[in-house]
Amino acid sequence: MSGADSPKLSMIVPVHNRLDCTREFLDSLLQTTQAHNFELIIIDDASSDGSKEFLDQLRDNRIQLIRNKEQQGYAKSINLGVKSATGEFLVLLNNDLVLTDGWLEPMLQCYEEKLRVGTVGNIQKNIFTRSIDHAGIIFDLIGRPDHFGKNFPFLFPFDYREFPAVTAACMVIKRSLFTSLNGFDEAFLNGGEDVDLCLRLGEKGLRNLIAGKSQVWHHVSATTGRRNYDNENCRLLIARYSKRLLNRGQKDWPIQYLMRYWGKPWLYNGPKLIDAMLRILKLKSGDSKWAKEKRAQIMNT
Repeated sequence: MSGADSPKLSMIVPVHNRLDCTREFLDSLLQTTQAHNFELIIIDDASSDGSKEFLDQLRDNRIQLIRNKEQQGYAKSINLGVKSATGEFLVLLNNDLVLTDGWLEPMLQCYEEKLRVGTVGNIQKNIFTRSIDHAGIIFDLIGRPDHFGKNFPFLFPFDYREFPAVTAACMVIKRSLFTSLNGFDEAFLNGGEDVDLCLRLGEKGLRNLIAGKSQVWHHVSATTGRRNYDNENCRLLIARYSKRLLNRGQKDWPIQYLMRYWGKPWLYNGPKLIDAMLRILKLKSGDSKWAKEKRAQIMNT
């Protein structure tokens, strides 16, 4: 396609099993994007649950299927899909989302307001608990990524807010920008590649924003094995960005921790609770003992 027929948006969706989620996701996508010119690129990452047969039956000229003969993982699948994309914007989506009316427009609006945008994410709610799962990514005192707002019952309304990173479960980024950075770093395995990309954008003076008026439902890590490489991915992030992550963690983590379990105080960890309160009161800075020990454990395993 070219000229007026070229899509503005290239939706990139990797799929590895979970046909039940894929069906629901596609229904919600097609129902909520009728006003937009888009192409949908689905990468079947060696599914074995009937997803292949289901995808073969799709009849929509906007859909392009790419098949991995062997499982490649998230970063490689997205990068492969982007090579076939033609839209000005990439819309990266997980197949375990349920999209809601009006989810896309606030994300695109951030670009129209010329906010030095790197990426745009949104608010994602856990489809089972109905609480917030993601409203941006911050870091804890160890340097690990942590979803801002996780388990919060609600957030006060906002148009957009800047964070160090946003999850690629639902992310908009200009295709030219994504490709200029050589896409996701394939050293990361099913996690951390989105955080790494956002941190690289931040180094270029670009902002990673959450569009507060965009909300979707998320099954949350529905794909089997999603968290198998968390420690390896965390080690890689810490090795690359240690000082930056720790500085952000000392600034952003304490209030996040206190709010996460405000309705379930029995879940608080004693040392963490004391550490958070002291930092909020500005009585403590630098590494705590438990953070040093935990980080050493992660880096040495």
